[in-house]
Amino acid sequence: MKYIERWALMRSSRPENLSEHSLEVALIAHMLCVIANVRHGCALDSERAALVALYHDASEIITGDLPTPVKYHDGQIHDAYKAVEASAEERLLETLPADLRPAFEDVFWPTADADADELYLRRLVKAADKISALIKCVDEARSGNAEFASAEKTCRASVEEASYELPEVADFVREFLPSYGATLDELL
Repeated sequence: MKYIERWALMRSSRPENLSEHSLEVALIAHMLCVIANVRHGCALDSERAALVALYHDASEIITGDLPTPVKYHDGQIHDAYKAVEASAEERLLETLPADLRPAFEDVFWPTADADADELYLRRLVKAADKISALIKCVDEARSGNAEFASAEKTCRASVEEASYELPEVADFVREFLPSYGATLDELL
């Protein structure tokens, strides 16, 4: 994962690899679940959310990072890419010993009988992924990189849309997003 560069079609002031991104998504997903549990009456497994987030883009080890505008250009491309991702995930799982594979299948894919909490947790992981993308765009803008301006608008709209359905996303954006990009001196 450390060799897969994200945002490959854009000039970045600081490159970001898939390992860094996955860790950030895991930290954000964990916090979103904690917020959901503490403030919104949920009983989500925040540690599981972090684990699911750590593996959420593992298929990109094989596929590389397909840029979002390409991935979502139209339904046909999106469906085809989803199939490619599923095939890559299957290929990764096939590298595991047979007795260990079920533990990881459960991380990669929700089971057919997944309960509402599991499905909600996975929605929060997707929201964390969107927040992470927004953070990258904000960091690039603060570094004077105008190339991320359009991506920032798109990411901000996506996070805003998620915050209407997921109150913990709104809480995170309001309380934590402003501190991203601040120096340690400013934070303390």
